[in-house]
Amino acid sequence: MSVPSCQLFDQTKEECGVMQSPLVDFSYVGIDAILEQMRRKAMKQGFELNIMVVGQSGLGKSTLMNTLFKSKVSRKSVLATSQEKIPKTIEIKSISHDIEEKGVRMKLTVIDTPGFGDQINNENCWQPIMKFINDQYEAYLQEEININRKKRIPDSRVHCCIYFIPPTGHCLRPLDVEFMKRLSKVVNIVPVIAKADTLTLEERDFFKKKIREELRSNGIDVYPQKEFDEDAEDRMINEKIREMIPFAVVGSDQEYQVNGRRLLGRKTKWGTIEVENIAHCEFAYLRDLLIRTHMQNIKDITSSIHYEMYRVRRLNESNTAVTQANGIPEHHLSAHEM
Repeated sequence: MSVPSCQLFDQTKEECGVMQSPLVDFSYVGIDAILEQMRRKAMKQGFELNIMVVGQSGLGKSTLMNTLFKSKVSRKSVLATSQEKIPKTIEIKSISHDIEEKGVRMKLTVIDTPGFGDQINNENCWQPIMKFINDQYEAYLQEEININRKKRIPDSRVHCCIYFIPPTGHCLRPLDVEFMKRLSKVVNIVPVIAKADTLTLEERDFFKKKIREELRSNGIDVYPQKEFDEDAEDRMINEKIREMIPFAVVGSDQEYQVNGRRLLGRKTKWGTIEVENIAHCEFAYLRDLLIRTHMQNIKDITSSIHYEMYRVRRLNESNTAVTQANGIPEHHLSAHEM
């Protein structure tokens, strides 16, 4: 009986016309596929980002928001009037947009605070803003504790507050200190020096250093907060950001031709200030922080830190009210909880 040639020791299966099956890694489970599943789900749902801008009128808040998202997203851009009067009291106005880039959808809400810092007496002008932020937490909490709650709760919580500091070149005003001291406990604050092109580089560096010193001396913890760094890598990245705060920014939604390139900038008789050129201003660092590197972290801290503190306080208040209504002394409750 002759032996088939395909069984000869010196011949491979390919030589006999038999296809060899690919090697199978029997140790592979497929856990890494969860990342693709999460990406697909996130792409379907889209994202939400709520940004509040605070500062006196004339500091370029609307222009900076338009520059950040390269579209007319500010309230003034959409609802512009021929002559908008400065309101006698602080108003809270918001406008939402659906933005899409490379298949990623995001609902952006820009919250404006016209009237802030524009009065002769600005005492307690932070209170309406604080109330608005807490009202959004309350609305989310009420949706969360419903028996038949929605599958996806609409998120109107303020994720980030960009605070505009006038480019005086000297120091923070009492209003700036009071606002950031109060609000940094309930929202992520990112301070910026508005219209930084009005300062020389030396004046800008001195002003930034002075502001950092005043923030430390007044116990104001702006974003990214040191206590929320998750690990050594986070700490190293965030330390570089903390050393740059406040960002000295210039906003512009006008395009100009410079050396054959079209770019966003402000044209002066001395030349063109390029908004996205880090040698001219720090707008690019602010954009990267808010959108490209820390957007999800900003939302996570809003949810797990600021909102959680509000939720715990409100539920404790409710428990205390129920206890007192039932005639149980409060110290008995405390002893039971311990």
